[in-house]
Parts: sequence; structure tokens; C-alpha cells
Amino acid sequence: MPVHGGKLAARALKEAGVDVIFTLAGGHIMPIYDGCIDEGIKVVDVRHEQAAVHAADAWARCNPGKIGVAAITAGPGVTDGVTGIANAWRANSPILVFGGQGPFENLRRGSLQEMDHLGVVRPITKYCDAIYQTHRIPEYIELAIRHAISGIPGPAYLEIPMDVFMGQCEWEQAPVPKIRTQAPRISPDRAELRKAIEVLESSERPMLMAGTSVKWSEAYDEMNRFISETHIPTYTNGMGRGSVPPDSPEFLNRSRRDALKQIDCIVLAGTLLDFRLRFGQSIPADAKIIQLDMDNTLIGQNRQTDVPLVGNLACSFDLLLEEMKNAGVQLDFTSWRDQLREIETKAEAEVQAALNSDEVPVDPQRMCREVRDWLDTQPDPIVIGDGGDIVATAAKILPVKGRGAWMDPGPLGTLGVGAPFALAA
Repeated sequence: MPVHGGKLAARALKEAGVDVIFTLAGGHIMPIYDGCIDEGIKVVDVRHEQAAVHAADAWARCNPGKIGVAAITAGPGVTDGVTGIANAWRANSPILVFGGQGPFENLRRGSLQEMDHLGVVRPITKYCDAIYQTHRIPEYIELAIRHAISGIPGPAYLEIPMDVFMGQCEWEQAPVPKIRTQAPRISPDRAELRKAIEVLESSERPMLMAGTSVKWSEAYDEMNRFISETHIPTYTNGMGRGSVPPDSPEFLNRSRRDALKQIDCIVLAGTLLDFRLRFGQSIPADAKIIQLDMDNTLIGQNRQTDVPLVGNLACSFDLLLEEMKNAGVQLDFTSWRDQLREIETKAEAEVQAALNSDEVPVDPQRMCREVRDWLDTQPDPIVIGDGGDIVATAAKILPVKGRGAWMDPGPLGTLGVGAPFALAA
């Protein structure tokens, strides 16, 4: 029995474990809704395409190992969604965006809402392409998802002209391939692991900075075992927030600037040397850098790395502990951690007045303290920071008690993510 392209797309999404797609209904992409209903995939219709893509971004963040999906119509639908795609690009969120297009039969003849979508989204996607044969829709979906999750994850975009979406073929002509939504776990080089241990052995004042790739590697347990065993002072940024329990003796968040002035080694665990660390200039010139990340293209960006550990961060931390055990190496940075804890305690005391201020308008720190106290009454809350300076302020006051329980725009700094992020969460 012939089926249309929307049913093929939905069957492939079901194979990929997709539970929901976010969209603003448009005529060019109607077939995918029909297919999703058949496959039991929820369709969430919003009122702006940017919100649909932001929601897909948040869905991927809240559901590690799954891919967020948005479907947006042609022309202004795609251009409205561009900010959402760009935000996911900078945040490394694995999402798949379907975009409509006028009929392939009338390509470049001036169809309603026709434009060069691929030219627009190519710089902000890991993969983008157009599908011109209905029976190849499942094949392209697998390819797009593979690109989205490989190495450092990010958005993929597939354009499907409406006559291709509405075109028909037999199921036998369009086999649905096996679709993986988690990349293979790749391990770093053993020789580099041993070098990293040598650097840490000679270090007296190291720190660890946990960032976004900890999340996408699902390296929480392995990293925290390494932190607990070595007692290395640890800070978080980006989507690394929440990766270290707030009650961990090694977790610090008010002494980072003081630590950076004194360190002789930094372990960058999925943390980029971008504007947040002054493109590497926040690190002393003579400090050694051990950088763990999922993709070699990020190693040494803006500042030379002394030891590169490329691979899944869970594998990297596991193997560091294994090599330490094999070599009989024990690392203990308790004394240095305690020095920073004293600075931390003093800094917390200094902000108590602001946390309890009666100023009008309300002091942002007082507001965050009130939110913190309320969050303590809630089971497993997810907190979304929608803003710029307020996100930095809240990060020092609101404890993130769960993995993935904090979301903010990411390094693109897009304002307005709050409602669509909350919708997906």
C-alpha cells in the first residue's frame, strides 16, 4: 500500500526514539503531522518558529541520548527559526530541524515562500541538505541524526519540498535504517593519559573546570569519582552546572577568580577557552593546561594545550583513574582546596547583606535568594535562566541539585528562551 513522505519521516523518527516534535503548523509540512499521529509521536504546536526550535533544543538537553525535533514551514518559517538553530549551534544541542520548501517541480520558479534556506542555515548547522526523492526520506533522516550527534553535537537541517513530502511510495521501497542517537564512546590515547597524570603529580595548585561536554558525554559519575579521589577544587560553567553536587566538598563557585590567579594547572573538562575565560588569558601564562573534549577541533582553541585528551569524557576520567591505579599514583589536593574554601566562605559572608536587602527596586541577589529558598521546597526542580547578567548572578546563588536541572541560553546569549525551554522541560 503506498504511503506518503510524512509517514516515512515519522516512522524514521519513531525508530530514532522521538517522542515529540515542536512546530508551527504550515502547509508545506502538513504530511509529517499525519505520520506522527500514526506513530504516536506528540505534536506540540507553538505560535512562533523560533519557539519551536528553542523547545527542541531544550528537549535534547533534558533528555540525554535523545534528539530534539522541530518542523517549520518554508520562507519566513525557516527565517523565524534561524535564531533557535543558531542558539542550538552555540550550545552544542543535538537537534533535527525539518524545513518546508515549494514544490521541487517548480524549483527556482518563484513558488510561495521559496528561498535558499540551505544557504541561510549552512553556517549554523553541522549538516544541512535537501531531499528530492520521497523513498530516500528515512535514509536522509538517519544521516542527519548521525551528523548531529557525532563529535561535538549540534543541529542538523533537512529541507523537504512539499511535493516530495506528499509524494508516495511503497514501504518496501523506503526501508528505515537503524538510527543511533548516541555517538560511539571514543577513548583518549593512553600515552596522553599518562602525561596528564605526570602533570598533575607535579602540580600543587590545580583546578578543574567542568563544562558543556560533561553533559553531552554523560560523564557525571566518572568525573565525580575523579574529583572525590583527588580532592581537586572544581568549578562549573555552561551546561556543566549541576554536574557536581552542590554539597560536594570540592565544589566551589565564588572563588574562581582568586583560584585562576594562583593555579599552576587547569583541567578543562569540556570547557571552551572562549569569552568566559577571556579566550584563555584568565589562565596564568606558566600554568599547564590539560584539556578534555569530544572533538579534536576544539583542542587548543585560543590557547595551546599541554595535554590533549580527545574522546568521550566519561571514558577519559575512567581511564585517568585506571592509569593512576596501575601506576600506584595517589593525588590529594585537599590542602589547596581548603585554602580556596576559606576564600569561598569569606565571599559568601560578604554578600549576606545583599541577599537580605530591603532595597526597592529589589536587589537581584535578594530576588535570587528568595527563589533559592522556594526551590528548596520543590522536588527535582528544573531552573531556567533567561537573560544575561541575571544568569551570572543566579549561578552563584541558586544551587543546581540535579543533572540537567539548569538551563540557560548558552554562549549565544539569546533572550526569550524561557517559555519554550519551560514548555519542553
